[in-house]
Amino acid sequence: MSGISKACCSIPPVVSKGYQAKGSYQTINGMKTYVTGPETATKAILVVYDIFGFFDQTIQGADILATSDEQKYRVFMPDFFEGNPADISWYPPTTDEHKKKLGNFFSTQAAPPKTLSKIPKVIEEGNKYAAAGSFQSWSILGFCWGGKIAAISAGNDNKLFKAAAQCHPAMVDPNDAKSINVPFVCLASKDEPAADVDAFKANLQVPSHVETFPTQIHGWMAARSNLEDPEVVKEYERGYKTVLDFFHQHVNSIH
Repeated sequence: MSGISKACCSIPPVVSKGYQAKGSYQTINGMKTYVTGPETATKAILVVYDIFGFFDQTIQGADILATSDEQKYRVFMPDFFEGNPADISWYPPTTDEHKKKLGNFFSTQAAPPKTLSKIPKVIEEGNKYAAAGSFQSWSILGFCWGGKIAAISAGNDNKLFKAAAQCHPAMVDPNDAKSINVPFVCLASKDEPAADVDAFKANLQVPSHVETFPTQIHGWMAARSNLEDPEVVKEYERGYKTVLDFFHQHVNSIH
């Protein structure tokens, strides 16, 4: 298991509210897709948002991934829910109604096969944005529900991604880790089941970095991040730096 002792890249300052996106929306595989990063980038990252879809905190995260001071990436975040994300008021699900709505959302709109089937075409069309006609490599990063998508996408049949990451993942399944075939990052919050995270780590057979951010809630790097709280900002930044450092290290090496 390879760890990261310190985050070495620097990222842009985090904006607490009223964030102005740096990228633009394009249509990729028929989906509205947030695209950000320099047109000269030779490597790409596919970001799979959480169940709440496009949120300023998640958009800002995509821009951070695209504009750190080291390796430059073109970043793509498709609207896999096609304009119908979950309502953030359902979470955390404290009422039976909210539990029912969330459960229904996960089994319909967010059923993993529905999204997984769209990813190869996203990569194919995304490659047209590369100056050379295709990117040298793709990595994938998923938040919450998107973390499950990232873990499955990095599994046995994976030939699309060179590295993968999940942050505050939903539905952590240690069995998913057994088949992951590329370097993998898992950043957990205090809300994920610690035993599942530990078992997931133990089952990884690839270079990896698994870390729990003990002061942070499920969602701190995406839609549920309170960026007006200095402690959250610090850990939000550290989370993105950790992912970037890992990707920098592994997409530039041969496995």
